[in-house]
Amino acid sequence: MELSKDITLGQYIPRESPVHRMDPRMKITLWLVLMVALFFVKTFLGYALVTLFLAAVMKVAEIPVDYGLRGLKPALPFMAVLFVIQLMFSGSLFADSPNVVFQWGFIRVTTEALRTYTLVIIRVLLLFLSVTILTLSTSLVSLTDGVESMMAVFRPLGVPANELAMVMVIALRFVPTLVDELERIMKAQMARGADIETGNFIQKTRQRIPVLIPLLLNSFNRAEELIVAMEARCYRGGKGRTKRRQLKLTRLDWQAVGIVALFLAVLFLQGYYLGPPW
Repeated sequence: MELSKDITLGQYIPRESPVHRMDPRMKITLWLVLMVALFFVKTFLGYALVTLFLAAVMKVAEIPVDYGLRGLKPALPFMAVLFVIQLMFSGSLFADSPNVVFQWGFIRVTTEALRTYTLVIIRVLLLFLSVTILTLSTSLVSLTDGVESMMAVFRPLGVPANELAMVMVIALRFVPTLVDELERIMKAQMARGADIETGNFIQKTRQRIPVLIPLLLNSFNRAEELIVAMEARCYRGGKGRTKRRQLKLTRLDWQAVGIVALFLAVLFLQGYYLGPPW
């Protein structure tokens, strides 16, 4: 049982690739732009183009494609259950559709529902993959500096930009730590004779509920240790703090802007000319 090998969200792979060398503010901005663009994609061809683009980014960032896609594996069962539930209770949304694929009682599945919810699941998976690529190619320090710098415009309004950035990044990086802790607890339970690996999906979920209590307690202990460590280093937020490394946009960042803009133009044109049938 190895849970950590399938969790890539929050991990970082040190490389000297162009993606790693980009300004973190530009990476976060371009990621947000791509995320917004994803919600306007309405065709399978469009999502295929987005998938190829993300694969190209992983190639340039020297991130193994199989390692990046491995992080989608834990989300697939949840996505499958969500997909089935959406189909079961979507009859009223497509009541006028004559293209019925399956009907039993109040359950009515149409081709429009299949297409719509398949696109939704693909969109969620691509969103997850994109944020995984962002964390794999951006160190904790760079990610914190980038978020803090982008939120600095709200400081005149009294918004604690440094503290919020630190909380957001720590929460993101805490994911692999929690997974390691969960794996350690499950192995300890199995060593004591607990059966948490047999049965169907529902049975496995019910058998793993007792693991959540020690996981929650250990999470609080780790959070307290982190607080003590930060206080021992005299961390007092962003007030009076200076930066050894000043963020500065370079030609590489503007080249990335041009590439993303060209890709968005292609994405818009294929959606405009090809339309929903694709």
